[in-house]
Amino acid sequence: MAKSKTKPKQAGKSRFLTISKAANAYGERSFDNYAQIRSVAEQLQAGLCQYLDHKRKCVFLVPPQGPFLEQNYGSAAFSVSGKGFLPLEPISFGLGIRVSESGDFLRIVLQCRKEGARIDVQVENNKTYELDLPLVEKELTIVMEGLYQHILHWFTDRVERYDHGNYGTSDIGFDILRIDTDN
Repeated sequence: MAKSKTKPKQAGKSRFLTISKAANAYGERSFDNYAQIRSVAEQLQAGLCQYLDHKRKCVFLVPPQGPFLEQNYGSAAFSVSGKGFLPLEPISFGLGIRVSESGDFLRIVLQCRKEGARIDVQVENNKTYELDLPLVEKELTIVMEGLYQHILHWFTDRVERYDHGNYGTSDIGFDILRIDTDN
């Protein structure tokens, strides 16, 4: 009589249930990752306009790429939007920031990664800020000052290059666009 080549079923546990348990743990972590990063994004968006001392709403959560309007995009502002099963990965989002009274906006893309009890926030593939969880206002203020300096430096650096004849570069720079507003 020939012996069966298949392994016997694990005692009291199916392979499907083992995978299901692992998938549930993954789902819980991916939701926690998204919720923590979204909280940071919303706090930055809500505080940055006040930090910039602008009288009206001037910072919006926008998608990290593509066209955007002067509005908050909610969950559509995040790189994991529309992916179905929420992936467990770093998440990007955009901040659409008004830079002129005539309706010019720029987009800054931030990428966030949860690392244990902190979230690392990277600005435009540049400086990274480490925020301890739970968040404290002082750390968010440091990020907002960094964003302000980043924007200011981008503009002043290009003006300086132009004034001294060295403004032709191959970098992409910010997304700057005029949004027609009636406000």
